[in-house]
Amino acid sequence: MILLLKNLLFTVLIPGTVGVYIPLWLVGRRLPDAPAWAWLLSAPLLLTGAVLYFWCLWNFAVTGRGTPAPLDPPKKLIVRGPHRYVRNPMYLGVLSVVFGWAVLFRSAGILRYGIGVALLFHLVVLVIEEPSLRRLFGAEYEEYCRSVRRWIPTLPHHGK
Repeated sequence: MILLLKNLLFTVLIPGTVGVYIPLWLVGRRLPDAPAWAWLLSAPLLLTGAVLYFWCLWNFAVTGRGTPAPLDPPKKLIVRGPHRYVRNPMYLGVLSVVFGWAVLFRSAGILRYGIGVALLFHLVVLVIEEPSLRRLFGAEYEEYCRSVRRWIPTLPHHGK
């Protein structure tokens, strides 16, 4: 129960702020007067981003027995689900939501914000997360890095 609460709290505070609260604040939290094409293009981005994030969150909690928060990381390296295809699917899920809002609201401001967030995510991954995961999981993480790309999804390698 405590693990569930920690994951929910993290989700509301961090991805919720970055992926929902700030983009909606940038456009004044109004419902968009968007044409049908904007809804059709944004809905898959918003839905895919949310599903991707929550699928990973589930794996962090159930398989890894931890949270995405650096203070309470998973106890086991997560290499299942979306992590089989790309090393940072949670970040990609949040970015998908941000860019979905940009399309729905037809907002250059949210688009610029999303690009800035993507650059910040990349920096956090390079400077904080990857060194931390190397220390925590050692050779297992090194092998994972050799077989799964950081940002561009690929099919997993079989037969190793």
